[in-house]
Amino acid sequence: MTAPTPRRALLALALAAATAATVPGGRASAAAARGEGAPQGEGEPAGGAPAAAAAVAGADAAAAAQVVDNRFWYAYAHWRAGTHRGTAALAGSRPGLVIDTPAGRTEYTDPHTAKKGTWEYAVWTSPVHRSGVPGTEAIASWNAHTPAGTWIQIELRATYGSGAAGPWYVMGRWASGDGDIRRTSVDGQTDGSTTVWTDTLAVDAPARANGVRIAAWQLRLTLYRKPGATPGPTVWLAGAMVSDVPDRFTVPASAPSGTAHELKVPRYSQEVHKGRYPQYDNGGEAWCSPTSSQMTIEYWGRKPAAADLAWVDARYTDPQVCHAARSTYDSAYKGCGNWPFNAAYAATYPGLAGVVTRLRSLTDLETLIRSGIPVITSLSFRTEELTGAGYGTAGHLMTVVGFTASGDVVANDPNSPDDAAVRHVYKRREWENAWLRTKRHNSAGKVASGSGGVCYLYAPARPNAAQIAALRAVGVL
Repeated sequence: MTAPTPRRALLALALAAATAATVPGGRASAAAARGEGAPQGEGEPAGGAPAAAAAVAGADAAAAAQVVDNRFWYAYAHWRAGTHRGTAALAGSRPGLVIDTPAGRTEYTDPHTAKKGTWEYAVWTSPVHRSGVPGTEAIASWNAHTPAGTWIQIELRATYGSGAAGPWYVMGRWASGDGDIRRTSVDGQTDGSTTVWTDTLAVDAPARANGVRIAAWQLRLTLYRKPGATPGPTVWLAGAMVSDVPDRFTVPASAPSGTAHELKVPRYSQEVHKGRYPQYDNGGEAWCSPTSSQMTIEYWGRKPAAADLAWVDARYTDPQVCHAARSTYDSAYKGCGNWPFNAAYAATYPGLAGVVTRLRSLTDLETLIRSGIPVITSLSFRTEELTGAGYGTAGHLMTVVGFTASGDVVANDPNSPDDAAVRHVYKRREWENAWLRTKRHNSAGKVASGSGGVCYLYAPARPNAAQIAALRAVGVL
């Protein structure tokens, strides 16, 4: 396992707060510490309908009870809204945003390859979304199709409680492949009030009384293609989440449902890939995020085509995990744990949607499991805090696939010696607290961030009735 990256440590030190995530078309609760890999030792870790606007001061009781507000655009009417400069809404079974007539041309020099190219572009700017939560952090998320010769840029601009507007922050430059540009975040953008840390726009001093809060925001999407090329990219879903998560070292215990239920999710170990393709975050020992993503993608019956795996050494088992690592790698972060990049990768498979969100409790998680939706979760804990894990971690992803009759958590934990050993049963109370808390003490006794209930949800873009009901019950739809 690898130690936390310097960026992750900087985020924890600068924010002393949990990072947040996103949900499609609805409202949930969100905050999280990043998970990537499962370090043996402890370091400092990182960290529906729109709601009515909530002022930073004087929010009513209902708004004050919320910790996250989400707004996503994914329907044909959503894409027709906003401001178009060369873009158009695409109707059909999966509506989207496409290039109609390019607004112009520009040059882009890839900072990771020095490759310079000329691109046609078109721009869509969302309506202003008034957040129901006076937030301290925001994350954008997107699902898109980017054929060869195309890519997209996602930007977010916050309006603070004072009424002042922040700058347009780049939240990602993304393509499903890496032949045209290198997928990248743009770390360290700041205006002195907020700063972008990889995939998270965060208020610089969230604990300060009467400090800056995010009251509203807009999203801007720029679609790029080689001059004259068709088709261009298609964006199916885009939006963001704003959250203000309370600090807590422990969370209330939830009552188990009393019913055992386990999904048949494929089991993959990240550890069998140790040493493979070290150019992608030091190889498999740090691949908990893409390994978990691949398990869940295959649960839904999707796999990469043989041609997609042709680059992988034929001697390697589970080549699709190598493919997932390459397909989620963030060249600026130098890791595979960028949350929106993982969700966007899942959505490259036909008929799948992927987002990052935060759930309120294990009760929410059980509701999803019973509807057939596995949940990829981020946790951080000391070795002695999670019986049977055998390791401590500043941030790690594992896939919850079920619950025992007594309510214990059944998880596919990729930090296992081989595929056969991936299934684990963890004590409910230990696992619940490790997942939902936002503050903890690391092995050095220092206060560090907890995950705050962060998770990835991958599900059909057109979910069935039971899945819709479950997603609504947990506040996602």
